[in-house]
Amino acid sequence: MQQQQPHVAILGAGPVGLDAALACADAGWPFTVYEAADTVAAHVRDWGHVRLFTPWDLNVSRRMRAHVPHAPTGDACPTGNELIGELLAPVAQLPALEGRIRYRTPVAAVARTGLLKHEQIGTDTRAAAPFRLLLDTPPGSAWGTPTSGEETAEASLVLDCTGTYSHPNTLGQGGIPAPGERALHSRITRTLPSADGSDDPDRWAGTVVLVGAGKSAQTAARDLAALPGTRLEWVVRSPAPDWGAVPDDTLPGRQELVSTAQALAKGAHGRVTVHTGAHVQFLSPAPEDDRVLVRLATADGPREVLADHVVSLTGYTGDHTLYRQLQVHECYATGAPMSLSAALLGAAGGDCLTQPATGIAQLRSPEPDFFILGAKSYGRLNTFLLRTGYQQVDEIATGYAGVEGPRPLSGFPSSAEDPNRRSSP
Repeated sequence: MQQQQPHVAILGAGPVGLDAALACADAGWPFTVYEAADTVAAHVRDWGHVRLFTPWDLNVSRRMRAHVPHAPTGDACPTGNELIGELLAPVAQLPALEGRIRYRTPVAAVARTGLLKHEQIGTDTRAAAPFRLLLDTPPGSAWGTPTSGEETAEASLVLDCTGTYSHPNTLGQGGIPAPGERALHSRITRTLPSADGSDDPDRWAGTVVLVGAGKSAQTAARDLAALPGTRLEWVVRSPAPDWGAVPDDTLPGRQELVSTAQALAKGAHGRVTVHTGAHVQFLSPAPEDDRVLVRLATADGPREVLADHVVSLTGYTGDHTLYRQLQVHECYATGAPMSLSAALLGAAGGDCLTQPATGIAQLRSPEPDFFILGAKSYGRLNTFLLRTGYQQVDEIATGYAGVEGPRPLSGFPSSAEDPNRRSSP
């Protein structure tokens, strides 16, 4: 019986997933990209109205540049929609990726065929077992069964590029939901609001409670403060936030956000109140109307706000349940793969432009041939750049290529060749 040709499974068709697909195409490796949405870069599309603070030259990989030579260059910073329209959509339409991206097909789980999580720890037997993917496919599609909408697939190498934007953190103290938050989930916005009024000029009228202090929250605060019909109550956990300021910042857009946040915190805007050293104690439906009653613990004592809108921008983390049956070693602090997290935490400084270069050893986990790439690989660390994800793809492509050129996937490194493998968990 002829042996099935090995396959690379790429989870997610965002920027890093598309770059990984190009790397496979360039190397002549068979691959499939599994994308949950009906289009590429769905997460980017969700914040498409926002302008990045990094320029085109940091957002286009060398492979993308080779395949789409007309992609923009220079120091201009694109919006998410521009990044899709001028780069990512053209990449997805390349002949090299034709028929390789399966849309509306999220990967529900990944395992080793015939093995449970605790079995064959650090052995070549585990490394030789193909990955088994459970796919959620559209009912009646060409792949799924007519009724179940489920299917399985196999792969020899899995690259998890699913990102983080669809898994927001909660807004309660200590990172758990505040009382009432789960019941009011549908009333809470957890993505960057579009505040330009193009769709509905009154969308954010009234009082907005904004929770968070990172760049997403700073962007939302800047945009919401500019709306004449909006009053902003901004809840910031730190009593003395530094707003992520970088000395002599070379990214003007990032410095502009920091300057705006500093000014708002100092009372520069009459319709904005910034509560530092504060947290949300609970949320409940307002007794007399359709607003949300938000009780805050602030430095000046308890405060109750009747909010027309609640916006929680407290960060995002990837879906770790996807690989719960695999032997992935995660950092207990960041949730990122342990070796990568150790390298990042050990680096001096927190500027995303100065993150240390990491090799394939830092990307490996005890589960052979399974890699977490892109924003998800950074866990709770917020210093990821697209450029970093492209560099990670470079490491995979180089690590799995032979000395005299690309080798077949059946020649993947064994556990004996992998310095980061362990014989015990």
